[in-house]
Amino acid sequence: MATEQAAENYTVEDLVALNPYNPDILNDLEKFVNEQVSSQTYNLDANLSLLRLYQFEPERMSIQIVARILIKALMAMPAPDFSLCLFLIPEHVIDLTNVSDVQHAVLLPSVFVATFFYVRSLNCFESILSSLVYTFVVANGGAIQDIDSSFSLPGGFEQAIQTYAIHLLSLTYQKVPRPVLAEAINIEGLALDKFLEYHAANSGWVIEKGGQSQVIVLPRNEFNHPELKKNTADSVPFEHVTRIFPVLS
Repeated sequence: MATEQAAENYTVEDLVALNPYNPDILNDLEKFVNEQVSSQTYNLDANLSLLRLYQFEPERMSIQIVARILIKALMAMPAPDFSLCLFLIPEHVIDLTNVSDVQHAVLLPSVFVATFFYVRSLNCFESILSSLVYTFVVANGGAIQDIDSSFSLPGGFEQAIQTYAIHLLSLTYQKVPRPVLAEAINIEGLALDKFLEYHAANSGWVIEKGGQSQVIVLPRNEFNHPELKKNTADSVPFEHVTRIFPVLS
């Protein structure tokens, strides 16, 4: 009895740190995933621990919980969390073509499809999700149902995807036409005007007139301005070069 009361005083983080492979904490970890969705928090270590436990006890796997973990991992990009989670999920759960019980496994790809259509303007997601979309369509006889009603995306998802889209644009472009930015973050009209005003005031964006549309000048970094990159690891100090002069002469 005293042991159970002591265990209740531990947080989920404590349980994961003490014994991440204890199957007795599986239910607590599942509840913690739901708490992350409702409270808009995130704990990668706890989610990875749960996926590992699912590997040891596949009969206890909850497809809904796995889907929520993957969605939260998508929201953490550009961190590699999404790939880390995928490596711990059995192939048959993701690939419907190898699953006999389609009804059991259909929810997980439906989450990817919902995500795909929600951010369909983001080219960065096409390589990740296109194969899953195709598999889901084939498994459903070529018909896409109302997937959004079967699974609700967590709060903050749109903002997280917009942040990642901006991150990718800032790595690639020095200047971005307004229509390109609007398509990438799926915002138009007055909402886009307010979005640009906010980033001009807080993120160092500069708004210029470019013909019939605006052009957004993104902050300089070592990726969109390669001349800023310091190749200190590849450089050789001059004094080291001078040491070989006597040998050459």
